Amino acid sequence: MKKKLLPICFLFVTFSLFGHEFWLQPGKYFYTIREIADISFRVGENFRGENWSGNRAKIKMLTHVQPNGTSIDISERISMTNGDSLKLPLQQEGTHMILFNSTNSYIDLKPDQFKTYLEEDGLQEALIYRSKNGELMKNGKEYYQRSVKTIIQVGNERTDACTEPTDLPLDIIPIQNPYSPLGSRPTQDLPMMRFRILFKGKSLPNLLVKTWFTNEKGEINMETYRTNPRGFVNVKRHSGKFMLSTVYMERNKSDAVADWQSYWGSVNFEYSSFFPTSR
Repeated sequence: MKKKLLPICFLFVTFSLFGHEFWLQPGKYFYTIREIADISFRVGENFRGENWSGNRAKIKMLTHVQPNGTSIDISERISMTNGDSLKLPLQQEGTHMILFNSTNSYIDLKPDQFKTYLEEDGLQEALIYRSKNGELMKNGKEYYQRSVKTIIQVGNERTDACTEPTDLPLDIIPIQNPYSPLGSRPTQDLPMMRFRILFKGKSLPNLLVKTWFTNEKGEINMETYRTNPRGFVNVKRHSGKFMLSTVYMERNKSDAVADWQSYWGSVNFEYSSFFPTSR
């Protein structure tokens, strides 16, 4: 029996390490006032993933940013049951944002696995550091935490609290409300959408950013970009469910257990397929 389980365990480890996108997934993105949003915590590959195995103990911050900018701690809405989801009443019309920052988790990867992970997420500074300091044959010991948000729209009024910086350590900020009308124009003429990425309030230049979306065939597509020297990135807009994800890593100085501390960030929402004109 043990021999049969080994391949399954290996596949799970591989999936966990290299399919590490994490996001908050609402049942839908457009609501009417006084509906209840059912929001699950998703982890995995290709903007599909599976339900998380965490609970309230994994929460460092869970905040509801209301349309007027008021932030409310909603961490008590998650129980200690593994895989629990969030049910959130929506009492105000406007654009809502839910923020989640997890506690640290720890991974210890073999040198080749760690190298692949660093290359796939564009973490060149860590690769260079390991090369210069003779760590290429050393396991990658790392703390990581999630720093994610989802943006949903209630009713017709668009509000702009979602375009302001938040308390997330790794913060992906849309410069324009993603639910704002763009006027009447064909899909091919849609403007690039602009975001800024901050780490504890400071700009992150040359950071690899991935966007995830569904094409006309229903297939999940991914595109890559880099932030400019001021931490801004322009990405193509695609209608439907849309996510940006990125990873930032720095040398860990808090203890001798892990060599690295990383922050895995995402923001997701839905671009309307209709591109409505403004009223």
